[in-house]
Amino acid sequence: VQLVESGGGLVQPGGSLRLSCAASGFAFSNYDMSWYRQPPGKERELVAAISGGGGRTNYDDSVKGRFTISRDNAKNTVYLQMNTLKPEDTAVYYCKARRVVDISESWVYWGQGTQVTVSS
Repeated sequence: VQLVESGGGLVQPGGSLRLSCAASGFAFSNYDMSWYRQPPGKERELVAAISGGGGRTNYDDSVKGRFTISRDNAKNTVYLQMNTLKPEDTAVYYCKARRVVDISESWVYWGQGTQVTVSS
């Protein structure tokens, strides 16, 4: 199982980036996917999530209207389009795959993370 994030980097405030997370080794369309981030010195937090079929999404209030999560199940890839970036968006961004097996068990995989730095 592998989740490989890409697309991070340094961007000026107000700029845009698109993160990608390429998945392999599991049945991608059966998994809900999400993006988390961990700012320096802080806890990891949920940014956005999308259901296996792509029909349901949810976002943290801090990114609503600026970020868009999407997925291409044919390419086993999930994306995070980030617009109007702010310095407080600076963090390591991680993708996560999760499948609820039953009431007491979930299968969860994490990527290694990609750094996003918003600074002038």
